[in-house]
Amino acid sequence: MKKSFVVAAILAAVAAVPSARAHGPTPQKVDEAIDIAAPCELVWSTLRDFGSIGKWHPGLKAVEAHGASERGSTRTLTLPNGEEVVEKLDEVNGDMQSMSYRLSKENLKALPVSFYTAKMVVSRPEAGPSCHVEWEGRFYRGDTTNEPPPELSDEAAVAAMTEFFQVGLAGLKKAME
Repeated sequence: MKKSFVVAAILAAVAAVPSARAHGPTPQKVDEAIDIAAPCELVWSTLRDFGSIGKWHPGLKAVEAHGASERGSTRTLTLPNGEEVVEKLDEVNGDMQSMSYRLSKENLKALPVSFYTAKMVVSRPEAGPSCHVEWEGRFYRGDTTNEPPPELSDEAAVAAMTEFFQVGLAGLKKAME
């Protein structure tokens, strides 16, 4: 009886492993922030212009914006390799000095993600004249199958989005200070 129970427990554990692996991708996230020695009003006026990213993000070759920086506006980001990413603006909240947008056209040659949403928030720290900018993203890896190739894995997606946000925030700081 005891032996049968042990065998049954082992079989149940082995059977559970493939089902756990078959779960699929989990959402990934990147949260980056920087302090900028500039008035928050100046930083916010720059960020709320959805197409202005081309003026301060050094990791972009070109930006083409459509719309008046309101819900539904789009921008096409051209990366140095010539690949394009199309994003759509979801919300601009002037009172909270925040904006949210999403990937509207997937391009795995540009970024190894299949979908993302992002939010930028400008705030004033309690101490000092600087401005605090947060940039957060939520996304899925480029290949959403159970065993993605390394270049489309969770790790590749996190690395690419982290680099994009960090380079962008450093560029924003340089442009504002």
